[in-house]
Order: sequence, then structure tokens, then C-alpha cells
Amino acid sequence: MATESFDAVILGSGQAGKPLSLALANAGWKTVIVERAFVGGTCINYGCTPTKTMVASARVAYLARRGADFGVRTGAISIDMRAVVARKQGIVERFRNYGTQKMQQTKNLDLIFGAAKFIDAKTVEVALANGTTRLLTAPKIVINTGGRPNKPPIPGLADVPTLDSTSIMELPEVPKHLIVLGGGFIGLEFAQMYRRFGAEVTVLEGAPRLAPRDDEDVGEALQAILREDGLRIECNALAERVEGKAGDITVHYKQGGNAASVRGSHLLVSVGRKPNTEDLNLKAAGVTIDKGGYTPVDDTLQTNVAGIYAAGDVKGGPAFTHISYDDFRILRDRWVSKLDVRLGDRMVPNTVFIDPQLAQVGLNETEARKRGLDVRVAKMGMNGVARALETSESRGFIKVIVDAKTDQILGCTVLGLEGGEIMSMLQIAMMGKLPYPLLKEAIFAHPTLAEGLNNIFLALDA
Repeated sequence: MATESFDAVILGSGQAGKPLSLALANAGWKTVIVERAFVGGTCINYGCTPTKTMVASARVAYLARRGADFGVRTGAISIDMRAVVARKQGIVERFRNYGTQKMQQTKNLDLIFGAAKFIDAKTVEVALANGTTRLLTAPKIVINTGGRPNKPPIPGLADVPTLDSTSIMELPEVPKHLIVLGGGFIGLEFAQMYRRFGAEVTVLEGAPRLAPRDDEDVGEALQAILREDGLRIECNALAERVEGKAGDITVHYKQGGNAASVRGSHLLVSVGRKPNTEDLNLKAAGVTIDKGGYTPVDDTLQTNVAGIYAAGDVKGGPAFTHISYDDFRILRDRWVSKLDVRLGDRMVPNTVFIDPQLAQVGLNETEARKRGLDVRVAKMGMNGVARALETSESRGFIKVIVDAKTDQILGCTVLGLEGGEIMSMLQIAMMGKLPYPLLKEAIFAHPTLAEGLNNIFLALDA
């Protein structure tokens, strides 16, 4: 079999691989990208796009039930899960098909569907669906194979039907009682979503509280909001055994040393993700993986093997689409524009699409205190924002950390209506190194959520 030579081989068409393949091809590089399933990676096919589409449907159901709060009588609400799933799938396929067509129409770019594995540090073999194979070689190979849901070794778990963050979005009906194993942010998005669709929901979280990496007041407020929405939240709940059958599943757990159990119709396992590296035959290429199966990289995204790079979730670290996309920018700028850009100390914003949203960037109060920084903390409830009151969406708060000497904003947490958008405004201020008094005195259109920035910084000076 003849080996085909390229300037770059990219494994996976996620939010780093796809744009990188287009950028390299448009720069004249002979590029090939290998995709095992669907163009777009986790974000488009199994993550951001489908989940946020369904979150939007759940929010409509929530607002419809709250119609009386706004003086609107809506009557009984019913959920057509088949229509919800069809709407989700339509949007996924629109995004996926657009990306696929764009790649197929790009000069210098070869899109191959198949399963790839390394033969050596410069050669990749691709098994095609028709049973044939292709051998690809290039001086630069990029691993962008992403990750998938993890399934913990809990006794009995393998013997009962379970859902993960992919399969749960295909349910044709609303579960009677959904048990969510894991109170991380993926689990909480689905928990609140299905509660709003009408399911009884129980969340079992092993940590002492929700959002254990955030400030304690954030976790407490988050838990109070979800309980207000009708979710049963059990923290310090360590699953020990699972039993049952389809439609009747029991999870036995320990909580504070006491034995307890919960019985439900469906079980969602949401206890983290693991990288897609097992089938790549990385050993043949000499690429090191850590104990979690991730491919560690240096600040240029290169693995321990010269010429082999990793981008996105597969390399470990923050597993966000926008981080994958920034990995693409680094490789593009280094290779095409010949700029010496590196990972460095980049900002890592994130937004959890529960409702209200939970968004964070920079330092939180706990981290700042731990570092011994001299900071001032501004905190204001969303009930201090006129727009939130006018829309009857005043749950949560804004919290900002400010350097006491320089007035620079060091970080923020927003648990509130459109929290991600408010956080992004503060992130821009941090990027521009604007001292907080400029935001305190800024003219923002009234009435907008942005106006809340005037009020929170006024409170800081009170």
C-alpha cells in the first residue's frame, strides 16, 4: 500500500481540528483530516449544541408554567419529547452538515471518514468503512480526538440500563423519576432540564456540596435554587451498589456513614469524562499518556514526540469548546503566521447553562484569599438589577474580586439571568485592564443587565 504524504494530518474534527484544517488548507498546506463519526466533535454533536437546544425547550416549559406570575393564563402544559428531540437533532444536523460541506469544498483539504491509529511517529493508518485502509504521513500530526462519558466501577452498574450525556438526549418520553449520579455541571444541566420537562429528579453528589471548586456561598445559592425548582439534592452521597431493571432502578449509597437508597425509573451516569486515546496506538508513535489517558503537551501544544501535537479535551485541562478553539489559534498562529504564541496564563471563562446561568472567569474569593492577595469583594443580589426584577428573574447574585491597591478586576462569579453575558463584559474589562471605577461610572443603556455593573461597584465604595 502506498503511503500518501501531506503537510499535516489531523485526527478528529472537533473545535480545534476542523478550523485548523481549514486554516492550513487555505494557507496552501496539503492537509488531511480524519473523522471517525461526525464532523464537529463533541460540541456540535453531543455537547454544547444539542444540550443548550434542549435547555431552551425546558426553559419555555418553565416560563409557561410561570405564566400566572406575569398575569398570563396558559392552562395545562404538556411536553412532546419526540418534538423536543427532533428540534434538537435538526439544529445539530444543520451545524454538522454546514461544517462537512465547507471542508469538502475546500481546496488542499482531504476529509476522510474512518478510524485512525499510529503506525509510527510519522505515519497513521486509517481503516475505512468499506474495509480498505489508507496510510498517511506528515511532518505534523495533530490529535484532536476529544473524550466521552466515563462509567465508574460501581458494583451492579454494568448490569442495569443506564443513560449518559449522549443517550439521555434521545429519550422519546419524560422519565418518571430520573436519578442523576454525579452533581457536576453536566449532571445539573440535565437534572434541571428534565425536572422542567416534568420528571421527578434526584441528584446524588459525592462531594460535601455542589460546586465544590467555587466559593461556598455560590454552592449554597446554587443548591437553594435547584431545590426551589423541585430537585432533590443529596450531597455526601457515595454510591455503593446499583440494582434493578429497565424502569425500576435502585441506587444504594452511603451518606454521612448512614446507608440510604433511592429508587427511580431512569439512571443518568454523569461522573466525568475520559479521553479517546485507547484506539490510537499511541505507543507505536512513542507518545506519552498520563494515568487518566490524556496526552500531556508543552506550551506549544506539542506532545513528548516532536511533530505530534494534541489539542482540545484529549490533552487534559479545562474541557471547554472555547479552549479547544484557542488551541487551534495557537497552532494556526505558530505555523501559518510564524508567531511565537504559547499557552501561557490564558483566561478560562466558563458558563454552566443551568437557569439562572452560573458563569465564572479569573479568581474567585477563595482562590484570592488562599494566595494571600489584598482584595476587595463586591457582592450584589440580582434583585439589585432593575432588568432582572422587571422580568421576574432575580435569583442569584454577582460577585467581583478587585485588587485593593490597583483597582483591577481579578475575577468574577455571576449566578444570574444571562450570567454568561454579564461575566463576558467583566472579562473584557479584565482583558483591557480597566480599573473598576470606569465601570462604576460608565453609561450603560437603561434598562439592561449591564447596568448592574454600575450598582455592584457603587456598593463596593459604600
